[in-house]
Amino acid sequence: MVRIAVIMGKMHSGGKKNLVMEYYRHIDRSKIQFDFICDKDSNAIPMEEIELLGGSVYQVTPYQNILGNMKDIYAICKKNKYPIIHGYNGTMNIFAMFIGFVSGIPIRINESISMAHISDKKTVFKNILKPFSRLFSTHYMANGETCGRWQFGNRLYELGKVTVFKTVIDTKKSTYNIAERELTRKEFGIEDNIVIGHIGRLTEQKNTLFIIDIFSEILKRESKAKLLIIGDGNLREKMIKKIEEYHLEKQVLYLGRREDIQQFYNAMDCFILPSLYEGLPVVGVEAETCGLPMFFSTEIPQESSPCDDLGCFIGLDQSVEVWADKILNKTVFNMKIRKDRSEDVKKTGFDSAIEGRKLQFFYEKLLTKEMEYIHISEVMKRKELR
Repeated sequence: MVRIAVIMGKMHSGGKKNLVMEYYRHIDRSKIQFDFICDKDSNAIPMEEIELLGGSVYQVTPYQNILGNMKDIYAICKKNKYPIIHGYNGTMNIFAMFIGFVSGIPIRINESISMAHISDKKTVFKNILKPFSRLFSTHYMANGETCGRWQFGNRLYELGKVTVFKTVIDTKKSTYNIAERELTRKEFGIEDNIVIGHIGRLTEQKNTLFIIDIFSEILKRESKAKLLIIGDGNLREKMIKKIEEYHLEKQVLYLGRREDIQQFYNAMDCFILPSLYEGLPVVGVEAETCGLPMFFSTEIPQESSPCDDLGCFIGLDQSVEVWADKILNKTVFNMKIRKDRSEDVKKTGFDSAIEGRKLQFFYEKLLTKEMEYIHISEVMKRKELR
């Protein structure tokens, strides 16, 4: 069995954690195991599940103290002598790739799963690192074409140097279940409402406050509308204040951070994601699998929608009136014909059971090539000694 160093950075609830865990659950762990290396201030490390599946978790100094962070990761890598290091931190991967290089890890995979937006405070730092982020890597990976081109450039992508492994979900768990829908809607008192949903971090990137603006406009057109929000983040207090300013306390159901989210996809009637930027958001795939119309901003890649008839892309330069009209029209129509779309999603390459095996084969192929290279090098050395 081969153990791989998986560099997670912050392991919070959301896309990155879900992406990596879905792949991890579906590889053959008798052949490939993950050692998760996470910052100590991570708030959603599934410790019990990882250990139950045979993996390990190492918690290191948060990357804000970059020297302490690198020192901790180097010590782990040097001790465990990994053959592969796989970083999931975008342009920040340069630090993990450098550690892999100096600690003698032969296979260093640099994966891009997100991008940046000019309004994001981190954008300046990301753009400074981007030209250097390819250094010390032996292989490049992305969860979609847009992310691959953004971090590694058009040339490398078009040369086929960037391997794409999509954001994946367990389609069996994301199916539309009418009984669960009715049960959840009854529990939360929303049986007769049109439920507009959002699941995600409450941050500038997710455009949380704009969601409240959109919903306020929807409510002017449809008095039975309810907004269901799940998640937490630095904009929580501002969001609550805005809800109060609009007098929407009775129309907004805010449930905080939760892990049991599938029941809420079933309970919703649509999902909105007006983000400033995204890589390939897992919530979009989950929502459409459950038969929900998905309303993205045009800043999100078109490849994020596995079902063309469910995905709707609206510009952030459009007014809240335009957003409200499009959301209501499509949602009301879909409510009459909603059905499970798991088979459609599976066919487009978003199923973790299928893609997990592909990732395993990818690792095994790299390891085989590395063993062949080592063998050839040893043969050449013996010849030189003669």
